[in-house]
Amino acid sequence: MKFLGIVGLLFALSPAFAQVTAIRAGAVIDTAHGTITKDAVIVIEGKTIKAIGHVPVPDGATVIDLSKEWVTPGLMDAHTHMSLTELAGDAPFESLYLAQSSTLRGFRGLRNSMDVLHAGFTTLRDVGNSAEYVMSDVRRAIDAGWFLGPTIIDSGKIIAPFGGQSHDIPPQQGPFWRFEYIDADGPDEIRKAVRTNIYYGAGVIKLVADNNPYHYSVEEFRAAVDEAHHAGVPVAVHVYAGEALDNAIEGGVDSIEHGFYLTDAQMKKMKDKGIFLVSTDFPRAHLDIEGTSGGILPEPAVLAPLIIDRLRRAHRIGVRLVFGTDSVIEMPGRTRADLMFDYLAVWRQAGIPPADILKAMTSEAAELLRINKTRGSLEVGLRADLVAMPANPLDDIESLRKIDFVMKDGKIARTPGQ
Repeated sequence: MKFLGIVGLLFALSPAFAQVTAIRAGAVIDTAHGTITKDAVIVIEGKTIKAIGHVPVPDGATVIDLSKEWVTPGLMDAHTHMSLTELAGDAPFESLYLAQSSTLRGFRGLRNSMDVLHAGFTTLRDVGNSAEYVMSDVRRAIDAGWFLGPTIIDSGKIIAPFGGQSHDIPPQQGPFWRFEYIDADGPDEIRKAVRTNIYYGAGVIKLVADNNPYHYSVEEFRAAVDEAHHAGVPVAVHVYAGEALDNAIEGGVDSIEHGFYLTDAQMKKMKDKGIFLVSTDFPRAHLDIEGTSGGILPEPAVLAPLIIDRLRRAHRIGVRLVFGTDSVIEMPGRTRADLMFDYLAVWRQAGIPPADILKAMTSEAAELLRINKTRGSLEVGLRADLVAMPANPLDDIESLRKIDFVMKDGKIARTPGQ
């Protein structure tokens, strides 16, 4: 009898006996192609989609009724800082290092990550400013099943020319920015920095190009790209304009982050090379709170229309666009997810159709993040990351604010009424 009990337990734990769930969906949106399937059934076994479309509900399946809802893949934000928040007042950015420990920053990152999953963001790319690799540990805790959170792809420490993103720090204070940055000058130092981050778990390499008068050369970018790509890891570059932006494009990076002063000629080169733009299109109200990054950027009244114009031109030229927010502010009574959704208004102001916005938040983002073979679309064989809402987001992209059902890896993270 003891032997039979063990055998029964093994069968119960085997993939063949994984939980089968069938979702009756009012409509399923294929974001990659912009098509809609009405009255569809999504069959999920364990973490994976096993069938989708006009298919029967398997005997014994747990049925979820979303027959009045619109279902899309889970949303993605490709430029987040979940463990970072701006300090109130006029304190320098670096004051955060003195005020908050890595442990506290990790708790913030976990809380924000769980909040945004509840709102519908099933995948995040976290691009640094995360103390001593705290988002790597948040990712590990979620992956271990300790918490139900989004898929996280994190960069570890940001790699930058000497000084990180700091300015005019007195030499007697020492290079304390290395709490969150790796100083790397020259191809050899950059290769070592890339290897260091990958060793500690980074799934993307983040470089800062032009926060100081000096910036990386084409040769330095190529060193980062060569080293990262050999490890199967993409390279993202924080860069605004000019020669540094030219060098990043020529160096073959995977994505330009921000690119507020991108010219049409630079955008055409990005299109030709297949380089993505993660456009971080700050709403004017956020710029008024966040400021101008230490005087690097113009005043909000100037920057806000510049951002919209750049996004409009990028879409017209055909640059591959991916949704990313870079939201690090706090507002009373609002979650990080609420603030992330504010960026939708900027895309609407730029004239981007809802189908293209939704694509930038799902299938296009998945390609940039190199997870398109497992996530980003609702297809047989992919993970069951999906969201549902009462209204069609292809009619009004703001419908995403009304997401009331979230599934992550086949597990329900939110149901209507929660």
